[in-house]
Amino acid sequence: MLIEHRGFQPTIAVSAVVASTAVISGNVTIGAGVQVLHGAVISAEDGSVSIGANCVIMENALVRGRASHDVRIGDSVMVGPHAHINGAVIGDEAFIATGASVFPGATIADRAEVRINAVVQVNTAVAADVVVPIGWVAVGDPAQLFSPDRHDEIWAVQKTLDFVGTVYGAGPGTSMGELMRAQNDFYSAHRDDRVLDQ
Repeated sequence: MLIEHRGFQPTIAVSAVVASTAVISGNVTIGAGVQVLHGAVISAEDGSVSIGANCVIMENALVRGRASHDVRIGDSVMVGPHAHINGAVIGDEAFIATGASVFPGATIADRAEVRINAVVQVNTAVAADVVVPIGWVAVGDPAQLFSPDRHDEIWAVQKTLDFVGTVYGAGPGTSMGELMRAQNDFYSAHRDDRVLDQ
């Protein structure tokens, strides 16, 4: 399904294939030879999403562009089932495996791998050819890699990366109630979405 959102319509190369149950919304550009499989959602909320040539976006993946954090995915990238790329830059020939999460402001360089259920935190830079192991957490710039049982060490780095400011544009100490009121207002723009003929 193609959707006009905030006045922007997706642009999809003629040779790309988008499954009938995928959703492409807003200021999204999809390059030549890209395959978007069933259930995938590519949504440019108030930023943009650009996907290079010959990528595969697998079932139920989410790719979300946002203000100040556009998504740019290079050429020949695999985005696995249930993966989540939110406001990040992904280099050429990178591999984002099943269930991996890449947060706003993150950069995954060429040929890097974020393996099954791994997490790349906000404002983290994963260098070229680096592998984030299955279930591990990458945090910082340059990225430090931690197994998930090392929460205190992860948090020591993560708390310096301004998660709330990066993801929500809010200051320290903002309550969950305030964050959710702002998020509800922001996402209400979908009320004006328009489904496009395909």
